[in-house]
Amino acid sequence: MTLTGWLTILIFAAVLTGTAAPLGRYMARLYSGERVLLTPILGRPEALLYRAIGVDPKRGQDWKAYARSLLLFSLLGWLLLYLILRTQTLWDFTGLNPMGFHSAPWDVTFNTTSSFLTNTNWQYYSGETTMSYFSQMAGLAVQNWLSAAVGIAVAVALVRGIVGRTGKSIGNFWSDLVRTILYVMLPLAVVFALVLASQGVIESFSSYLHVRTLTGLSQTIAMGPVASQEVVKMLGTNGGGFFNVNSAHPFENPNAFTNLVEMWLVLIIPAALIFMYGRMCGNRRQGYAIFGVVMTLFLAGAAVAYIAEAEGSPAQHAAGLRTAARAGSSGGNLEGKEQRFGIAESALFDVVTTVTSCGAVNSSLESYTGIGGAVPFANLSASETIFGGVGTGLYSLLLYVLLAVFIGGLMVGRTPEWLGKKLEAREIKLAGLGVLITPLAALLCSAAATASAAGRTSISKAAVGTPQAFSETFYAYLSQANNNGSAFAGYSGFAQPLAGNLHSHGIVMADILGGFDMLLARYLPILLVLAVAGSLAGKRVAPSGLGTMRTDNPTFALLLTAVIVIVGALTFFPALLLGPIVQGLTGHLY
Repeated sequence: MTLTGWLTILIFAAVLTGTAAPLGRYMARLYSGERVLLTPILGRPEALLYRAIGVDPKRGQDWKAYARSLLLFSLLGWLLLYLILRTQTLWDFTGLNPMGFHSAPWDVTFNTTSSFLTNTNWQYYSGETTMSYFSQMAGLAVQNWLSAAVGIAVAVALVRGIVGRTGKSIGNFWSDLVRTILYVMLPLAVVFALVLASQGVIESFSSYLHVRTLTGLSQTIAMGPVASQEVVKMLGTNGGGFFNVNSAHPFENPNAFTNLVEMWLVLIIPAALIFMYGRMCGNRRQGYAIFGVVMTLFLAGAAVAYIAEAEGSPAQHAAGLRTAARAGSSGGNLEGKEQRFGIAESALFDVVTTVTSCGAVNSSLESYTGIGGAVPFANLSASETIFGGVGTGLYSLLLYVLLAVFIGGLMVGRTPEWLGKKLEAREIKLAGLGVLITPLAALLCSAAATASAAGRTSISKAAVGTPQAFSETFYAYLSQANNNGSAFAGYSGFAQPLAGNLHSHGIVMADILGGFDMLLARYLPILLVLAVAGSLAGKRVAPSGLGTMRTDNPTFALLLTAVIVIVGALTFFPALLLGPIVQGLTGHLY
């Protein structure tokens, strides 16, 4: 560990906080229908879009109409993306398939389509050897925009339901979608795509380069329009890499500066949404309290990951590879990490992308120490409540806030109230189900994969018989259920084919099971969140009394932290014991 490493983590947190607050203020004005800085520039294009899709943005929707619009939009997006990926060679006339790539097998395409639609970006393929430029741009990159906008729209709808005073309207889905893309994501994407390109992130339509190395060998260097996809990959907490090694590739993430910029892009919208909530509900202190909770949990995870990787594992110590980090040298666990980032920025990047639904990686998670590898497990176990993905983080967090208010109300012996609205059985049941869907999806899919021969063939051969084998499997389905997309890379989607389905590519259980895992854990919670918004929107507001529990002070922040930690620990702790914790306490080098 070094002073520079600790300063990197603390300064990053300070910059994030300082920039998220004004963006949250801007978003609060935007979603409240007020005029914002970009209205003179984007107002006319916005109106033209509404006219083109035949939508009246001022016409409110109740939660059922909002949900129908969202599901219809998502279904059409799934079908279009699947069609693009399955007919990849038919688009050669565009000149955007210079390497002549064919389509992936249908089961891999099913998984990939479900992955990008749900903001997961789980990848059972290598981007530079599978996807054409057209598939990357017109297919995957478009869904990076749309899936992120859908998540933000749902979060905004929930906030409207919480603060609504009359009627049952929670906004208009089409309006929220358009305004999110035009006023929030587009300006940030344009500016920071140029920043990344200026630092060496490539943006090219040329064929791959064939070069002769210094040793006389031949090498193919993949090219492509990377900068434009990289920025929205991070900004939308998507995480799907243009290249197989993701943000460890120098064409995606050239240096320490771009590494910090990309981490900031991942967290800026989730962080700003918390401040937006505080302003929209008329209680900024409540936003500050919630932000304090998630920032504390975030910094705790970053500290544990950094210490664990800087110190190394028991196996490394037993082998005589003792860390020299305390002396300021390059000791510690450097396996699977890029030298240009080092331990601190690798560990911080790992935490940033696992507290959100962003599966981007700049180092190999399977090469982390047992305790260091337990941190992403713990982050995913929080079910997107520590910042979380764009939109999904806020609405998941607010479900936990609702549960914390309910528990606090029971503790003081009165009907729970949240911002003057009484919480009744319907809201608690819906919130409870919303919190449980992700853990259930992850655990059931992990059980199915480990209990079946077809599922076990996805485990890397080197990990068989070690705690890493269970870690790979569990992490895969936990990541997909959280719509995260990061992986212990040994777990493969090109495993042995199922019996009775022996064709040239094989039908892989991991592809199908993972696809359903992602779809279930994305859309069922969304429906429950919208139902909560609809239930709260029509409630009358009662004035606060002396017995009303405050939700904007340190006491409530502590209660909320306890609810998040306890629910996550009780749900996943036994599974964590079987994998990374056992590995961290034994001499397994893997």
